Amino acid sequence: MMPWVLSVLGLLILLLAGDALVKGAVNLSLRLGVPALVVSLTIVAFGTSAPELLVSVKAIIDNAPGIALGNVVGSNTANILLVLGVPALLATMHSSECNTRKTFNMMIAASVLFIVLAFRGVFDVWSGLILLSGLSYVLYDAYRDTKEHRARNSEALPDDTEDLEGADPSMPGWRIGFFLVLGLVGLPLGASLLVDNASIIARAYGVSDTVIGLTLVAIGTSLPELATTVMAALRRQADVALGNVIGSNIFNLLGIIGIATLIGPIEVDPEFLRFDLWVMLGVSLLLFPFVYLGWDITRRWGVVLCAVYAAYLAAILV
Repeated sequence: MMPWVLSVLGLLILLLAGDALVKGAVNLSLRLGVPALVVSLTIVAFGTSAPELLVSVKAIIDNAPGIALGNVVGSNTANILLVLGVPALLATMHSSECNTRKTFNMMIAASVLFIVLAFRGVFDVWSGLILLSGLSYVLYDAYRDTKEHRARNSEALPDDTEDLEGADPSMPGWRIGFFLVLGLVGLPLGASLLVDNASIIARAYGVSDTVIGLTLVAIGTSLPELATTVMAALRRQADVALGNVIGSNIFNLLGIIGIATLIGPIEVDPEFLRFDLWVMLGVSLLLFPFVYLGWDITRRWGVVLCAVYAAYLAAILV
């Protein structure tokens, strides 16, 4: 009974921490004069990717490199299909109001680079350094955009944050910091509680470790992104929601595997090359009409995304 209780507790912590992180990130963007999209691509995205990082590093230390790779690839697929699909069922995300073309292009480029390196058969230190170099460029580009944005809006609130629901320009700095810390600490804690105890439940029902790693762990470590995106969607903050998913996927590919290779090499299972990596790239390209054509992510699209993810899980289990 205790694993069920702890699983529910982990889910509650995730939801509360996701709300705190979104609130802190949006108000930090107001305080610093930074676009909400930039904040969601850095603080929020990296914070919600903490569980993937912890799981992948632990997998390398425990001599289970396949779990590290499956966790990242599975999480990226879940981020787009599940993390955007479920919030869309609750509220339409007006992605037409967001300018995410450049970051979307970066995500696709990171995905292609990741697949090219995967065909070497192993992610070694050299692969890791290449991935981390790509991450450094992404961070530098975000920093450069932030400087340019602040220079253009030195005496006014940025247009894309001043009307955000829940934004409070008068919020004191200590409260902003409290929300950010609460979110960054609570998300990995909640994810750890949920994944560990859900794994205990799964094993009790005879599910193999391989299936747990490819499905349960990947979904579990994507729950922080889901919690954050649900709260952002309910607050009508589509830029935070979409930026969180895109930023998390970029950090998963470039940062998590890049860091993990410094711990040890990650061998690539041939099945990843035949199926999972291409699914990850394909679902990433599904964002094209929302990013480039201005389509909103409506409830109908939420149903489609969730259905595609259910089909992907079925294919894995079969």
